[in-house]
Amino acid sequence: MLSIGEKAPDFTLLDKDGNSVSLSDFLGRKVVLYFYPRDNTPGCTRQACAFAGAFEEFKNLDAAVIGISKDSVASHVKFAEKYELPFILLSDPEHKVIEAFGAWQEKKNYGKVSFGTVRSTFVIDENGVIEKVIPKAKPDTNAAEILEYLKK
Repeated sequence: MLSIGEKAPDFTLLDKDGNSVSLSDFLGRKVVLYFYPRDNTPGCTRQACAFAGAFEEFKNLDAAVIGISKDSVASHVKFAEKYELPFILLSDPEHKVIEAFGAWQEKKNYGKVSFGTVRSTFVIDENGVIEKVIPKAKPDTNAAEILEYLKK
């Protein structure tokens, strides 16, 4: 997983509307980049709704919020509409960006080993450098924890 002080790798992915979005589009402002396993699962929904609930505060701090999963653009459309998510959701079906940030890891579930997205959050500064990493973000407290950090 990438660390504090490292330059965040630039990427371009499609958002829920099919538009190309690059990390470099946000140079000059902070970016809250969070990786999550899957649309419409209980933890991921709680996490997304918490970011949505705090979205105005993030906006007031001039911080962009971007969620990335390996779900399709079509899945993101339904997820964003169902829960009225006002922030950017990006689709990474080949998990290239997820891997580049180190959020694609071995997971164990009921003794079964597989690879998947580890819920993790990065705060990237105005110059594209990682300034905070939460390697195992908790869905219920992640948004509030990041907001508190940004307000300091």
